Amino acid sequence: MFKSVGNSLIVRGILACVVGIVALAWPGVTVLALVILFAVYAFIAAVLQTVRAFSSAKAGPVFGHLLLALVNLAAGVVALAWPLPTTFVLVLIVGAWAVVAGCVEVVSGFGAGQAAGQRAMFILTGLASIALGVVLFARPGMGAVALALLFGLFNLVCGAWMLAEGIELRQSRHDLHSILRHGEAA
Repeated sequence: MFKSVGNSLIVRGILACVVGIVALAWPGVTVLALVILFAVYAFIAAVLQTVRAFSSAKAGPVFGHLLLALVNLAAGVVALAWPLPTTFVLVLIVGAWAVVAGCVEVVSGFGAGQAAGQRAMFILTGLASIALGVVLFARPGMGAVALALLFGLFNLVCGAWMLAEGIELRQSRHDLHSILRHGEAA
């Protein structure tokens, strides 16, 4: 579809910047979109579990897969019916993930065989992750908006990087073609 990787990076960069601007301008809409994406994921997972249930040869896995399908279906319905509580639950899940990941990083920082700088980075990163989790637990409403804003900033930064790389790649390709043309003429 694209004639070059440079063009692809430019288009992706523009799309990422647009998503980033939308997320920064309307963080509430971004949070709602994430809840809807979660619901869609849950519905897809329910369908896949149902397919797995009916493709299984034994009764035990059939029951288990059907039960998981019902749980996924219920999660999707709950997410759409009550988006605000779902948002809080998703923020709390991210908070729990941040605390657990931070604890693992802090423990990794005390592992043997690493340079002092690496150990310090593991510990500092782990502590920052734990702090993020604690803040998300303390203020999940503000945490949802903060996550939407971080998502927007991330997309802006990545989009700008992809744009710059795409432009640089196109310029390099152009320079290479003109060098090759001048080399053939000589």
